[in-house]
Amino acid sequence: QVGLVESGGGSVQAGGSLRLSCVASDQPYNRKCMTWFRQAPGKEREGVASIYFGGGTAYYADSVKGRVTISQDYAKNMVYLQMNGLNAEDTGMYYCALSYVVPTCGSWYPNDYTSWGRGTQVTVSA
Repeated sequence: QVGLVESGGGSVQAGGSLRLSCVASDQPYNRKCMTWFRQAPGKEREGVASIYFGGGTAYYADSVKGRVTISQDYAKNMVYLQMNGLNAEDTGMYYCALSYVVPTCGSWYPNDYTSWGRGTQVTVSA
């Protein structure tokens, strides 16, 4: 199990922006996929953005394309999720997940990931 710690959540007004961060406890040179999921109250967990760590190839869910950017800091072993134009539907707990199975990158199935952080809350008010 790899430790993942998210940060950067908070409360913002609609139209605002947030940048979430996730740091992994393994080594940067480990080939892996790191993916952001979110879960709103009463709803299933859904994938938001995924990145092949090291290579940089990024994948986005249709619901956030054009508003969200996933990026990496290889030296710090971190990934970021920049979210712009937030709306109430973006409210939820945001989780960072990791898989060492490289073809997993871009998968939105939670069961494909073996390590999870505890999440960071994002609340968007009208």
